[in-house]
Amino acid sequence: MIAGGGLLWMGWAGFNGGAPYAANITASIAVLNTNVSAATSLLTWTCLDVIFFGKPSVIGAVQGMMTGLVCITPGAGLVQTWAAVVMGIFAGSVPWFTMMILHKKSALLMKVDDTLAVFHTHAVAGLLGGVLTGLLATPELMMMESSVPGPKGAFYGGGIKQVGKQLAGAAFVIVWTLVVTTLILLGIGLFVPLRMPDDQLMIGDDAAHGEEAYALWGDGEKFDATRHDVSRGAGGEREMGTAEQRLAGMGARGVTIQL
Repeated sequence: MIAGGGLLWMGWAGFNGGAPYAANITASIAVLNTNVSAATSLLTWTCLDVIFFGKPSVIGAVQGMMTGLVCITPGAGLVQTWAAVVMGIFAGSVPWFTMMILHKKSALLMKVDDTLAVFHTHAVAGLLGGVLTGLLATPELMMMESSVPGPKGAFYGGGIKQVGKQLAGAAFVIVWTLVVTTLILLGIGLFVPLRMPDDQLMIGDDAAHGEEAYALWGDGEKFDATRHDVSRGAGGEREMGTAEQRLAGMGARGVTIQL
């Protein structure tokens, strides 16, 4: 998870910094703000986990990193770095509240299959970033990227005009996504079921396909010699000795990972 999160963070800096399609001031500011917001959000989320649950969590840290990246994306090249810190604080706290508190109290959200908490890390954080961009966007940076004369955030004298545009854009994206995704799923549903039967969901989708996810030998899993023929050597000849002796010769060892 940490390795994947690091790769995602690196890639996010790439496409935020690459959005201007040029190596210019906006690109450099976008890369800086992306890293600052992600780091701030990660620390904020982790602090909240420690305060309310008594210990930090790797999953929580990665979720905080994700919300920080999502939140800063709308305004990565349009806000000052101090504003990226502010956005990171909001990104690490508001989605944390909706995921850890509001989600468990909402009967509707509890019925939604959202294993990776995409609603909180993308929808909530993305909407939050759009609104904060409407508040914190600086006139100088907006002039570099916008073809519309005189745009600026509400904190720079722009009033609620830019915030209204951000909310209108978010509303369009929500409606578009809802309608188009529904049509796509209805089309797919004509050919294959969209949901697995309850009996298969109970044992897990990996087991339903005959796979074992995260089953590490030595971590409560027993090595099944009938499934893995270790009685033959590298040349194909059959070897003597117990399964443990042959496995030791192969260099096989149990692995335990504490998550």
